[in-house]
Amino acid sequence: MPISPNFTSIYEQEFELSFLNCYPNGLLKYTDLCNFIQVVAGNHADLGGISYSDMQTQSQAWVVSRMRVEISKLPKWRDKIVVKTWIKTLENSRSTRCIEFYLNDQKIIGCETYWVVINTKTRRPDNLALPHNHFEKFDPNATNFPTDKINTNQEFKNVGTKKVFFSDLDVVNHANNVKYLEWCLDYENPKNLLLSKVKAFDMNFMRELNLNDEAILAKSSNENESVFTISLDDKTAYALRVEWK
Repeated sequence: MPISPNFTSIYEQEFELSFLNCYPNGLLKYTDLCNFIQVVAGNHADLGGISYSDMQTQSQAWVVSRMRVEISKLPKWRDKIVVKTWIKTLENSRSTRCIEFYLNDQKIIGCETYWVVINTKTRRPDNLALPHNHFEKFDPNATNFPTDKINTNQEFKNVGTKKVFFSDLDVVNHANNVKYLEWCLDYENPKNLLLSKVKAFDMNFMRELNLNDEAILAKSSNENESVFTISLDDKTAYALRVEWK
């Protein structure tokens, strides 16, 4: 699609939280928080002419490689939140995008995401083939710490397995990134999630998981953090680090 006349380099979108977005305590699910991030990033890309549909003309797609989310407060059912996003860097096959969540004009969540362009035929990184200089880049950070690689060089204990079902797939035909988070949090103490003890979490996406893949979930934890890995054929596909309050 052509660049929308409504395109701006900083994009905002308002959402009202429904009960479907919330845990039994009425607070926003961490998985739905990440879904909002995907939706807003996707809508901004649509307006700027670098959406999935645009990129498929070049057999390309955006995939998230790393993500960091810092949380001061979770919104609740029926709250109206504003999600703001901008691009910090965009060069060749890689881009850093920032996202912030606001409630009553107060920032409550910050997120930094690191994206990679892949060729959907070769499944390898590819330089972005579409024009993007109309996206102004902004330096301000949305998080106190940048998204980074998670240290997985520690002792892990296997906690479960997961087979990728059709319902786990997204438009790029692999397990959607939010599914990895969902699978890991299912092995956390629900009380810690209901009491909003998550201060921040980092996610690294290293390999795709596809339909019928059977992955192994492993965990290492202490009172300050939990680290998960999801592996296939002894190769790590995903890592999650949760920082606890």
